[in-house]
Amino acid sequence: MDMEFSSLTELYERLKPALTTKKMEMFRDGYRYVKEEDIWNYLKEKKWKIAQGLELYEMVSDILNCDNIIVEDYIREKLNDGNRKIYYGEENEEKVY
Repeated sequence: MDMEFSSLTELYERLKPALTTKKMEMFRDGYRYVKEEDIWNYLKEKKWKIAQGLELYEMVSDILNCDNIIVEDYIREKLNDGNRKIYYGEENEEKVY
C-alpha cells in the first residue's frame, strides 16, 4: 500500500504517535525537556536529509530507535543557537517523503 503525503506537515501529523512514544521514552530516561518537534527536527536535518524513497515504517523505526544521547546533543546545540522550533522546511523542499 503506497502512501503519499501532500506536505511535510501532513507527514509530521502521521508520525506524531511515534514521536510521542519516543518523547515519553526519553522523559522516563531523564530527558524531561524533549519535545516531539525536537526529535522530528533532528531526524529531518541529520538522518533523512539525504534519504530518498523512505517508507513510513522506516521513518517510524528511525524515530523509535534513534539514540537518545545523539538527540540530546542535537537539542542542546539548537538551544545554544536559540533556534528551537518545528522545522518543516517546505519553503526550500522540492520533495515530500
